[in-house]
Amino acid sequence: MNRVLLAGSLFALLSAPLAAKTIQSDEMAEVANSAQIIDTQTGSGGRLTVPVMVNGQGPFHFIIDTGADRSVISRELAGKLALPDGRKSKLVSIGGTHDVRTVKIDRLSVSGTEMRHVTAPALPARYVGADGILGIDSLKNQRVVFDFVQQTMRVEPANTEAVKKEKDPAGTIVVTAKNKLGQLVLVDADAQGEEIRVIVDTGGQNSVGNSPLRKVMLRQSPASSFRPVELVSVVGERVPADYAMVGRMRIGGIRISNAAIAFADAHPFAKFGLSRRPAMLLGMESLRAFRRVSIDFANRRVKFLMPQEGDGN
Repeated sequence: MNRVLLAGSLFALLSAPLAAKTIQSDEMAEVANSAQIIDTQTGSGGRLTVPVMVNGQGPFHFIIDTGADRSVISRELAGKLALPDGRKSKLVSIGGTHDVRTVKIDRLSVSGTEMRHVTAPALPARYVGADGILGIDSLKNQRVVFDFVQQTMRVEPANTEAVKKEKDPAGTIVVTAKNKLGQLVLVDADAQGEEIRVIVDTGGQNSVGNSPLRKVMLRQSPASSFRPVELVSVVGERVPADYAMVGRMRIGGIRISNAAIAFADAHPFAKFGLSRRPAMLLGMESLRAFRRVSIDFANRRVKFLMPQEGDGN
């Protein structure tokens, strides 16, 4: 059985994807401050890590996880920095809700933006996959732009004049979202012709779908083949899942063919009120097929820059 590593919503499938995906737009229409560009590194499972300062020390490598509602620090780094203990707190993982130890961070800095008085769960580095995780609590007023061609990430205030006036390059698809508990949920989406909800999850290498989405898939493709995998959460629990292909999926003006998805009733679906309708966490394997992905939490939209021939995606 294959294993998947997850922290919060963070996970990585430790095997090759079932198949490559094909992505195309419905139409390729041209839409003709203090931004910081950060050179990213590839962390556990191919996810992007960025340099982060903790109480003025570092930099340390943190994974950017837009599917996690709060930031996390590895237990080992917290010990090295002698961070004081905070109150025990609840953490939502793939398998449920857990009481976890937290530590107090006076200053958490990334890309010129500083968060003060952060209380972060301290979790084992072998499950986190890096020195820590930046969740949406650290990004909620920001826009995060992943450039997969240049391997850089830009973090900037979402409502500056420069951002408002910028013109998107040809091939940019804009998808609006709704806010659920601080998380962006894309509602203009369907799989095999049936409406679904999508959360962009930069902490996950692969995508995860819930049981209603699996039922949609089986109605459309009864002969679908499933492969058993295992999700291992940030606290070490194991959750069985089935890995398969979804033949047709649409997000806004984007059509995706042959998307590989691990199906499991992950606890985040229940937290966001998505356990009874088809929904998925869209992981990095799918996101890397684009040239650029911009996630704007303040204005509730996600922009996808379509791939070009020769990108190698």
